[in-house]
Amino acid sequence: MRVLGDLLDAVFPARCAGCERMGSAVCDHCRGQLRVAPALAAPIGVDRLVAAFDYVGVARELVARVKYRNARAGIPVLAAAIVDALTRASIAAPDVVTWLPTTADRRRDRGFDHAALLARAVSADLQVPRAGLLHRCPGPAQTGRRATDRRNGPRFDCFMDLTGRRILLIDDVVTTGASLRGAATALREAGAAGIVAAVAARRP
Repeated sequence: MRVLGDLLDAVFPARCAGCERMGSAVCDHCRGQLRVAPALAAPIGVDRLVAAFDYVGVARELVARVKYRNARAGIPVLAAAIVDALTRASIAAPDVVTWLPTTADRRRDRGFDHAALLARAVSADLQVPRAGLLHRCPGPAQTGRRATDRRNGPRFDCFMDLTGRRILLIDDVVTTGASLRGAATALREAGAAGIVAAVAARRP
């Protein structure tokens, strides 16, 4: 899928998520419109939660292009912003980076898992290992559901021994935190000693 993403980027050059100017996922002018997210309360089971941006305007469009259109040019921008947010929060490097997997149907329809791509870029920036630790149990996707329905969240399994490991959990957008809470439950049951969640954006 990486080859396909590179091919798409070559055939369809990046356009700015804010002004559609050719050449980059976000131009220098529109980068100034990105709103840094405030400090966030962590869901149950998660030690710290950080978000790079508020999910509005340019940031919302940037995330949507990565998530729904496989616009790979936006991934390094979001990954760098996540790493910056971790640095601002004085969060130490983890033992391993993982991600919140999308549903099997979404992955099959899109041909990729955007959170996995984002986690790969973050792990490369941090120079720490990356591993798919979570299996998403069957159930509806969170996108498009009402907040009251979202709060139940999806369920996850983890079949690896994580005793004593510090985990960095990556996702694109946090709304109620229910998905992160479900993932943290599975990681804790597998022995994780610490869990930090980092997302590209949070819904205000």
